[in-house]
Amino acid sequence: MAGVGGGDQGHRRGGGGGGGRPVPPPGRGPPGPPPHHPLAGKPGPRSQPVDREKTCPLLLRVFTKIGGHHSDGDFAIRGKEPKDEVQIYTWMDATLRELTDLVKEVAPEARRKDAVLSFAIVGKTYSYPNVRRPDSGSKALGDLKFEIGDYLDVAII
Repeated sequence: MAGVGGGDQGHRRGGGGGGGRPVPPPGRGPPGPPPHHPLAGKPGPRSQPVDREKTCPLLLRVFTKIGGHHSDGDFAIRGKEPKDEVQIYTWMDATLRELTDLVKEVAPEARRKDAVLSFAIVGKTYSYPNVRRPDSGSKALGDLKFEIGDYLDVAII
């Protein structure tokens, strides 16, 4: 597990200035759906996998909101970002499924059977084809043009 100032390969989360308990690193536990599975989403170009044993994780600042996304104005003043922040140490090859599982650990509403998590990189908009409600869980941050330092806004619907 990662600790404060640690360079281990685990995830750690915290929120709004409070401490955080360690979160198991992704890639352990049940695998996601196979590529041919209808929930696997539309296949696309994949970023290079990261050697998580040798690569230092990045800090991903995730902001959750029930019912919809935050507005760009909520992020206009540095240091006055929304308070509903979850900090996750992860890698560029982390998938949206891995991030979904981590958000579910801190947001009870995200654990509902009918919950939908909508991911947005603040300040950028990407559109993907909507073919009978595809799941984008297999897409990695690197595949979504995420850059280190971007915020991730998660609407829990």
